[in-house]
Amino acid sequence: MERAEAPQLPRRSLDAERRRCNASAMTAATSSFGQHLREWRQRRRMSQLDLALVADVSARHLSFIETGRARPSREMVLHLCERLSVPLRERNAILLSAGYAPVFPRRSLDDPALTQARKAVELVLKGHEPFPALAVDRHWNLVSANHAVSHMMTGAADELLAPPVNVLRLSLHPRGLAPRIENYAEWRHHILARLRQQIEASADPQLMNLLRELSSFPVASTHRSTTADLPQDGVVTPLRFRSDAGVLSLISTTTVFGTPIDITLEELAIEAFFPADDDTAEKLRALAHLSGKRPVDRLSDRKQQSA
Repeated sequence: MERAEAPQLPRRSLDAERRRCNASAMTAATSSFGQHLREWRQRRRMSQLDLALVADVSARHLSFIETGRARPSREMVLHLCERLSVPLRERNAILLSAGYAPVFPRRSLDDPALTQARKAVELVLKGHEPFPALAVDRHWNLVSANHAVSHMMTGAADELLAPPVNVLRLSLHPRGLAPRIENYAEWRHHILARLRQQIEASADPQLMNLLRELSSFPVASTHRSTTADLPQDGVVTPLRFRSDAGVLSLISTTTVFGTPIDITLEELAIEAFFPADDDTAEKLRALAHLSGKRPVDRLSDRKQQSA
């Protein structure tokens, strides 16, 4: 029995079908990109006209891009992301949605390409002693810390100190540092407000989950307060922490890499604590003198710990 051959479409029909498929794929890509663009524009509380002005493009063209009627070039995608201050990790996702390959690398901290950056972090942490300083990733997981931080870890539950250590969870958890924070309500208010700002800037779902978790931690009646109870004077919110040497009053600063093009570096931050008064400075120096200068959890140790 002879097998019946499938009917063959004329070549013109095949070419037209390919063009329709390509056009359909391109429309889907531009539509997906347009949705991403609109979400980030709205997240930054910008109208199409606002973005068009800062990006130096016509509002009409921007509207066409958002609705999928025009396909942006890769350069235009990156240009709009830059004007919207989109994080590098999300820029890669947006490039993919527009049909382009990601351009921003995400290396491990152990990668040789990050050697100098890793040394810079170590230098800052070590140079900040005898005052506490630590490096964290985008989800507030501990990457490295100097020895002074160990004075603040005493008494925390072992499960909260098991890698990866989330420093915000450790700070607010009832079995973490919370019982030793004298101005817990004030410090909790500061941490949650800062986390909300970070979520608004990044739309990171893992940070959203972390915020829900931290907000659910019980607050002792002695720690409850309202916004009206928070201090109205001063210039910063201090952390008042009970250490073995007495109450430490600390103010914090955040340091980030200024011009990163690697995702890991962009998401790395150094939290450094300074004494808010001379008494705290003396207590920290005394603690450092008693315990010595033994390094703790340096960046160079991370590879050994994970092995």
